[in-house]
Amino acid sequence: MVMAIATKMMVACFMAGRDRIIMASSAEGGDKYRDFMYGEGEKDTQWRFGAPPNYDVVNKLFEEGRTQVWPVGSLEEKVQRLVKTWEMELVHKLRPQDYKSINPEKFRLSLNGKAGITAQQIGDMGGSYNAFLQTTLPPKLRIYDPSVETAESSGKEFATTFPRGFAVEILQVLIGPPIITYKFRHWGYMEGPFHDYPATGEVVQLFGLGIFHVDDGMRVEEVEFFYERGDFLAGFLKGGPLASTAASVSRCPVMKA
Repeated sequence: MVMAIATKMMVACFMAGRDRIIMASSAEGGDKYRDFMYGEGEKDTQWRFGAPPNYDVVNKLFEEGRTQVWPVGSLEEKVQRLVKTWEMELVHKLRPQDYKSINPEKFRLSLNGKAGITAQQIGDMGGSYNAFLQTTLPPKLRIYDPSVETAESSGKEFATTFPRGFAVEILQVLIGPPIITYKFRHWGYMEGPFHDYPATGEVVQLFGLGIFHVDDGMRVEEVEFFYERGDFLAGFLKGGPLASTAASVSRCPVMKA
């Protein structure tokens, strides 16, 4: 009984905190699914490409392809907004001190149970795609090699492959704050080439489980993600120049990295 009451109180605090953020963002003309992009609080923010990003195209993809439409103000909608905001900051803000959705002093990101890395280490790796696609496979077996890609080259690569963007939605929130556990889906249409693999026009998806540990101010202190990297990369191989090549790659250990 006590635990249930405590959980409800944490959820109420989370909802109230995010409401304040959303009202401020709306007043500043912000993105309808993300916070901390415009307004007085971002006047000193250093943006990777010189200005806040425009999400109109990927927002359209999201609205057309989502499988869940969460009511505004629901826990699921709040978590989805937090996830989108965090991803935006990770990709587009150069300095960890400009992130508002995380506690930069405590933040750690862990992928598939591996040791956590800091926001600065993510930047040193070349940004989010390189951090999320880390692998221990020999270079010759890598479909995508994060060790040779920069933030600029990886961003260009995936922007070319997914010209309409790579949308994300929350499928289910399993547990509320302070440890938010949720299922997610990322998707985009391969309407451009990926390395040596031609465009197919087909959807490429990534499903996984995310865990956000948040502080009293609802800033993220720790993130854990569990997903199958190989299944995601396999989606790029369908239009390979040789059917035998795609088949042989699908049987090699790269698909389980």
